[in-house]
Amino acid sequence: PTRFLVQERVADQFLDGFVAASKTIKVGNGLEAGVDMGPLANERRIPAIESLVADAVEHGARLATGGHRIGNRGYFFEPTVLADVPLSARIMNNEPFGPVSIINRFHDLDEAINEANRLPFGLAAYAFTGSERSAHRLASEVESGMISINHLGLALPEVPFGGIKDSGYGTEGGSEAIEAYLETRFVTRKSV
Repeated sequence: PTRFLVQERVADQFLDGFVAASKTIKVGNGLEAGVDMGPLANERRIPAIESLVADAVEHGARLATGGHRIGNRGYFFEPTVLADVPLSARIMNNEPFGPVSIINRFHDLDEAINEANRLPFGLAAYAFTGSERSAHRLASEVESGMISINHLGLALPEVPFGGIKDSGYGTEGGSEAIEAYLETRFVTRKSV
C-alpha cells in the first residue's frame, strides 16, 4: 500500500509507530540474510521517486523519514514516509512504484471512502475498523478489485487477484482466473 488514510484521533500514534518501524527496515541485496527490502526495479526509479518526494514537500507535506537514495551503487532507496500530503502533490495522483508511504488523516468515513475512490486506480485496498457498520460500508463502497478488512489476506493463490478501473481487467488466481479462457454457451433443446 502507498496511501494510508488514518482517522485523525489516532493518526499521530499511527504515524509515530509507522516511522519507527520503517527505520528498522534493512535495505540491501535481497539474497543476503537479514535484508528486508531489496532495490528498486531500475535506475530510472531513483530520480522519479526523488522528484515525487521533493514535489510533495514543496506542496506542504512533511517528510517524516527517508527520502533519499542509499549510497551511489545499486538502486537502493530509503523507506520513506510522508505525512499530511496535499492532494495537489503529484504523489497523491500517481503511483510511486517505490518505498514511499503516505499517511494522511481523515475526519469521517465518508471522507475516507471519497479519497479511496478519487483516483482511477483500483487494484487493492486494506481497511481496519472496530465497527461492523463501517466494515460493511467499506466492503460495499470502496472501488477496488480486492479489499481486505481487518487482516492482510490478499494475494493468496486460491483467491482471485485483479483490479478494476485503470488497474486491470479480469483476474488471475483462484478458479475465476480460468473464465477468460472459456467460451460460455447456452444450449436449449426440446426433445423430438
